[in-house]
Amino acid sequence: MSDALNPRTRAWAATMRGHEGHGVVRAHGDSSATVDLAAPIGREAREERERLLLRPGATFSDGAGNRAVPEEPDVERTCFERDRDRIVHSTAFRRLAGKTQVVVHPNDHERTRLTHALEVAQVATSIARGVGVNVALADAIALGHDCGHGPGGHASEEAFDAFLGEGYDHGPWGADVVLTGLNLCAETLDGIRNHSWSRPAPATVEGEIVSWADRIAYCAHDLEDAVAAGIVSLAELPADVVALAGRTRREHLATFIRSVITTVAHTGEVGMDADVAGALASLRRFNYERIYTRAESVAQSDAVIGVLRALVEFYAERPDALPADHRPAAEADPVRTAVTYVGGMTDQFAFDTAVALLGWDAARLPRGIRRVT
Repeated sequence: MSDALNPRTRAWAATMRGHEGHGVVRAHGDSSATVDLAAPIGREAREERERLLLRPGATFSDGAGNRAVPEEPDVERTCFERDRDRIVHSTAFRRLAGKTQVVVHPNDHERTRLTHALEVAQVATSIARGVGVNVALADAIALGHDCGHGPGGHASEEAFDAFLGEGYDHGPWGADVVLTGLNLCAETLDGIRNHSWSRPAPATVEGEIVSWADRIAYCAHDLEDAVAAGIVSLAELPADVVALAGRTRREHLATFIRSVITTVAHTGEVGMDADVAGALASLRRFNYERIYTRAESVAQSDAVIGVLRALVEFYAERPDALPADHRPAAEADPVRTAVTYVGGMTDQFAFDTAVALLGWDAARLPRGIRRVT
């Protein structure tokens, strides 16, 4: 080992094999962590625990799961735990880090689609644990629910609507196009497909929990981002929101999560007490009027729509310009292929491509993107 390396680097390099003792290699030389000797808690044991602990109405894991392409069951993981892992390791999930939540090209503190998905998963698993249903399924649906979003947030849906007869809805698009290669369980795909409130109800309790978790999470964290950006202040919140749910994200999450859990406990239905639901609706309406549809947001959306439509038109007319692994087969629809490719782009890649490939005027890009190009 080179003497030029600093002590920290030498110490780190010295742990290549870990620390050996009593026939076991450990991560730390002074480790004393032990667990009572017992058989591993594999898939079958976990499935049995579900049947003992989860409440009637919960979705139970079953072998390899209900998948379009049959598979062998995993030794360690339940079918929904495998789905969760596949989503986390997918390209579509990683790209959420570069996709808009509310602010195009956010700064270090504002949410992206990735951090939004993580916060939805936190809310969903909290509710699922509280009501005694399948946490792994709720987690998988929550982490995958926005993988169908294109660059630039919800504006991408309006941009792509023009090219698809059925329209572009990020839930079905995520389940039926973006994530199909993962061979996820039908229950996971159903929850992703139908998480938006304008869609049919999900087929599982866990899917309905994610529908609530999505709304709870974005209402709370979009407000926090807007306050940090100076767009609104907490003093402006509607009185019913403050009275029933407080002013801060922490108070909002605690109130809304607890309301869903207690409502399920008292009624058996996945919902929320009417008064608290009214406060959530008031918060969402406040965000809609003061954040999502303010003049700057509308201008940002218009800029996104222009860029994305131009990119789709370009690639639909010139499919040879697509990367080799994205070019359509002879029988494929070139327009749909173009939408699929552009929809998978991050914000920055889409706008950089528009400038480089189409000669798009950088002055017409959203302000956050314009700063960094």
